[in-house]
Amino acid sequence: MAQGRYVWYELMTTDKAAAKAFYTKVVGWGAQDAEMPGMTYTMMTAGDRPVAGMIDLPETARKMNAPPSWMGYVGVADVDATAAKAKSLGATVHVPPTDIPNVGRFSVIADPQGAAIALFKWSDPAADQPGTWMAPGTIGWHELLTSDWTKAIEFYSSLFGWKKEEAIDIGDMGKYQTFSAGDDHAIGGMFNKPPAIPASFWLYYVSVGNIDAAAERLKSAGGQIMMGPMEVPGGAWVIQARDPQGAAFALLGNKG
Repeated sequence: MAQGRYVWYELMTTDKAAAKAFYTKVVGWGAQDAEMPGMTYTMMTAGDRPVAGMIDLPETARKMNAPPSWMGYVGVADVDATAAKAKSLGATVHVPPTDIPNVGRFSVIADPQGAAIALFKWSDPAADQPGTWMAPGTIGWHELLTSDWTKAIEFYSSLFGWKKEEAIDIGDMGKYQTFSAGDDHAIGGMFNKPPAIPASFWLYYVSVGNIDAAAERLKSAGGQIMMGPMEVPGGAWVIQARDPQGAAFALLGNKG
């Protein structure tokens, strides 16, 4: 069962066709359109495995001037019970538990520091199969920039059962707390965001192989590099970026 493990990712964007062209070029995803209730849904694949989806930014979000953004979906045994527990722990429920016919049940919450994340349970248990860790085209790291990481890790540990792993000293910015989701490796980290970043949010890192080649593809496709390439503990290299529509995302790779 996928309790506490990321099972899906979704981009809400203002130009789905342009976003599809961008990500297929930069990270090598395949793309196929699929009909969903009330919308056309774009499925992104790594090899033959679906890894993410793209939808149009909802009209309500556009009216609120919400920017395009990525959302991560975490698997839970009971969406309704988990949403209720999240609320009791100080979260806000933005989308109450809702069925997607023949797909699953989901809810969107914001943690007590305001970062949005989704809860999900597949209708078909066979769909709940973990991918290969760090395989090209998969999202291999999940990073929370927050106003209080110590409270955030308490929240997510209570909600999903995430466990603290190594805490890395990052100088003036304090500690970078890595976490695992019942696996034998860390799947992400969280730290206190710089004051210049106004809101807490999750940043998702796509594995791409050679980081310098990915950087060139990103720039030529119209993306903007915000930071990097930069080496991180363990020898990997990362880039933090924005796609042409403004959604924040990141790349994870190597040199050579």
